[in-house]
Amino acid sequence: MKIADILDSKGRTVHTILPWATVNDAVRRLEQHGVGALVVCDADRRIVGIVSERDLIRELAQRGPALLDLRIEEVMTRKVATASLGEPLETAMARMTGGRYRHLPVLDGGRLVGMVSIGDLVKARLRDMELQTGILRDMYIAAH
Repeated sequence: MKIADILDSKGRTVHTILPWATVNDAVRRLEQHGVGALVVCDADRRIVGIVSERDLIRELAQRGPALLDLRIEEVMTRKVATASLGEPLETAMARMTGGRYRHLPVLDGGRLVGMVSIGDLVKARLRDMELQTGILRDMYIAAH
């Protein structure tokens, strides 16, 4: 299974935010869209960072309520791991687990085309394993 297969079933909507927006804006968008991370893009839609709920909680612990007035570029993660449409699910899962990422923006030819979460990948992997188990069970029954 490839990353493109996951996006085909879950959709390709990516929620983004500009680097000069405030943390307050990000908090509102996260809640409004029910997502755990926003891709930070410049005016030309190039990825410049990512901001997640986890990033905001860490910053809140350090800075307190004044965090809400800061610009996203002051708190975002700048080094963003990405995936490609043709990347195998297992490769992306290994990178996310190793890097402790929960979200991977997906690029196609350098263009942002989707986002997958670790939950999306686990769900797809479980579906795949259930299908394989069913096939093996059917083969076993047919053989006996």
